[in-house]
Amino acid sequence: MSKETDELSALESGSAALAADLDSTFTGGAPAVRAPNAGPSSSARRDDFPIIVHCHLRWDFVWQRPQQIFSRLAKHHRVLFIEDPVIAEGEPHLAVDEPMPNLVRIVPQIPQHLAVNSDKDAEIFFPLIQQALREHPLLAGQFEDAVHWFYSPMSAPGYLGKFGGPGIVYDCMDELANFRFAPPDIGDRERFVMSKADVVFTGGFQLFESKSKHHDNVHFYGCGVDVEHYGKARLEETEVPASVSSLAKPVFGYFGVIDERLDYELVDALAKRFPEASVVMAGPLAKVDRNELPDRPNIHWLGQQKYDDLPSLVKGFDVCLMPFALNDATKYINPTKTLEYMAGGKPVVSTAIADVVRNFTPIVQVAHSPEEFVDAVERAWRSPDQDLIAEGIARANDATWDATIASMRNDIQEAVFGPVSAASDSN
Repeated sequence: MSKETDELSALESGSAALAADLDSTFTGGAPAVRAPNAGPSSSARRDDFPIIVHCHLRWDFVWQRPQQIFSRLAKHHRVLFIEDPVIAEGEPHLAVDEPMPNLVRIVPQIPQHLAVNSDKDAEIFFPLIQQALREHPLLAGQFEDAVHWFYSPMSAPGYLGKFGGPGIVYDCMDELANFRFAPPDIGDRERFVMSKADVVFTGGFQLFESKSKHHDNVHFYGCGVDVEHYGKARLEETEVPASVSSLAKPVFGYFGVIDERLDYELVDALAKRFPEASVVMAGPLAKVDRNELPDRPNIHWLGQQKYDDLPSLVKGFDVCLMPFALNDATKYINPTKTLEYMAGGKPVVSTAIADVVRNFTPIVQVAHSPEEFVDAVERAWRSPDQDLIAEGIARANDATWDATIASMRNDIQEAVFGPVSAASDSN
């Protein structure tokens, strides 16, 4: 556990003995697959059920799938967003705030000497969370019979079954077991949470195919996009930030987390091929050191950007980049930035990520080698295909997060509370 804000910022390894015994401990030795006769909860159907989220990503980190989903669900549901613990001095305690209307955040604070593993964290913090749910003015009486929504499977064994509530959602946005520094028992813990979940969502089609083998109620919800937000990149009045407008043109740009999923040799090759151009890499570093990154005068590492500033950044790009490495960490990704770039009205060039190839060609120019990637960037810069750009904008307009949320809410209602009856529809 650490303060590092990345995809696995607070996922600890746990003990080796626990990792070896997860299946038998959590599932009685049976395969961790949802029972085929598992059915909806007998709880009364309600459209405004509260949601308690267990997430390894920080709310204030890069604005991505959890933030996009729960900033919208909070318009319909009271949401409690529980982050993984952070190291802090003093006795274990909870930091509680309300980062947006109808969404409360809890960040457990734990001293270093008590930070052992996820199960120990749950043992320490469950009583504190229960007390806060009873007594804290932002929480008291507002999360009874809450649906529990998990992103990281690491904390699930420590919390599942303790809170109660009508149902469980597992939203699998990445194959976390394939990430750098992934805990060795994360796969076993995922099988456990899937055995308990009423419904499973996946962020990529490859993930959908994989998780459907282990659960009978899996739904694929890939990239959504805030078209109104990213469409600002197409507005004349939107100003390009000085960090980009001051650079030599053309500008080839990427925004997102800077981690092991990127192909840094490819970034270096692009900058080497076009020394007169500027290669912009904007985002926080995670699980990589600055000295691992290519260092050329025309490569600009801008650091983390505010979500509100991303459309302005995109406006300054001549070509938007997705220079992902083809490795275990990227096998199942479905990059949210694909539609965000498209909504901004820019040509997009990507490496051959499976979900990008499946969902977004030929709008996105896909390269299968470093040479193809560099050549595709040059074509997109010198002769941008306006028809493909227009098609990309249209695709973005049809893939809003609001539509995704409406479908997710329906899936949860069906899985947890049962189908809508004709009588309910008429009321």
